[in-house]
Amino acid sequence: MKITPLACLLAVVCGSFSVVNAEEYVLHSFQKLLLNDQFWGEGANVGDFNHDGKLDVVSGPYWYAAPDFKERREIYPAKQTFKLQKADGTVVDVPGFEGALGKNNAYSDNFFTFTHDFNGDGWTDVLVYGFPGAEATWYENPKGESRHWTPHVVFKTVDNESPQWLDIDGDGKPEILSGATLPVEGDQKGFVGYTTVDWSDPTKPWTFHKISKPGNWQRFTHGLGAGDINGDGRTDVFVANGWWEQPASLAGDPEWVFHPVAFGGGGAQMYAYDVNGDGLNDVITSLQAHGYGLAWFEQYQEDGEIKFREHLIMGHEPTQNPYGLKFSQVHALDLVDMDGDGLKDIVTGKRFWAHGPAGDAEPEAPAVVYWFKLVRPSVGQVSWVPQFVDDDSGVGTQVLATDVNGDGKPDIVVGNKKGTFVHLHETKPVSKEEWEKAQPKVLFAK
Repeated sequence: MKITPLACLLAVVCGSFSVVNAEEYVLHSFQKLLLNDQFWGEGANVGDFNHDGKLDVVSGPYWYAAPDFKERREIYPAKQTFKLQKADGTVVDVPGFEGALGKNNAYSDNFFTFTHDFNGDGWTDVLVYGFPGAEATWYENPKGESRHWTPHVVFKTVDNESPQWLDIDGDGKPEILSGATLPVEGDQKGFVGYTTVDWSDPTKPWTFHKISKPGNWQRFTHGLGAGDINGDGRTDVFVANGWWEQPASLAGDPEWVFHPVAFGGGGAQMYAYDVNGDGLNDVITSLQAHGYGLAWFEQYQEDGEIKFREHLIMGHEPTQNPYGLKFSQVHALDLVDMDGDGLKDIVTGKRFWAHGPAGDAEPEAPAVVYWFKLVRPSVGQVSWVPQFVDDDSGVGTQVLATDVNGDGKPDIVVGNKKGTFVHLHETKPVSKEEWEKAQPKVLFAK
């Protein structure tokens, strides 16, 4: 019997679940808010941009004011339009880049959005990575003035399709984690590294520190992450074919030691996390950003050497997931404790039309969002239970799980070719019988 994604949604019923304790049963669901149906960016983030104490949402050139996100304001000019021929033959101009409102494939100039107070004035600014291989620009919050935000182009070439913004060097402040294409002996070479900010003047060009040898790293390389793999307290960096060990000192920009490992064919954001509770950090990643596959790689040690074994969470066939779940284009991941049980869960979904209506695997399949609940049934055992969120939004190249409305529960924020969305996390205490009925059904034994 073929199990389709929609059939799996029925198996999951319409809510997800968790047990707080033996006496309390809770169902999780999500209220979807559509902030904008136009395509302006492949990422989204949050920040208190107007100093009212509430988290607003930003995606593309717009930020949306909390709490209802109905008021939107421009950060930079929203000039992009595309022409659409209607059924009656008339042609209209549609705001934004061509995505779900159109018929053809297009790309935005805003792939990732992060937020930070760069100049220390107490107002949250916005950092944008443009199209892969393009520049990084931070936009200075005008502190309530009704005008466009001042742009500061700080780094020219952000390579990789999952660059990040996090603390690499341990100074307590974030850096860009990415690839970069640099001139070497009259040629252009690709490197992996991190870009630091001169915090005395963050408007100056930022400084790239390469950690790798020159290699086949370019703007469309997939898969990148950071975390402490070897337990030495320092942040390591990993890609689809291995990981770099951070040295004891970063003085003089030393080349980091590389350890080859096959972490799939190139996915999205990668995470280091102790999945099975054995004290060793494992690696969580999607396997093919434009195909199929989600897995965690268990770290084990043999003869003093760190090794990994793959555990597939979801593959290209429904039988590869105990609940019969399958979806493609897992191009964005977040790792957050969604239900407050102390274990981090995977938040992901299908990137809608990564390469348009005729590209990639199953481009017209439902644009789903899920979170996968981490369960440890007993010592050393691991299960990832899929929790349905939505089937008509998906993810972009970025997905963010964070508490938007301040109720203590992580919500999900998305920007992509279908628009800008907030999925507000809701919980409901229920009886044991209702909770058991809502549990997803195991269809295939692993």
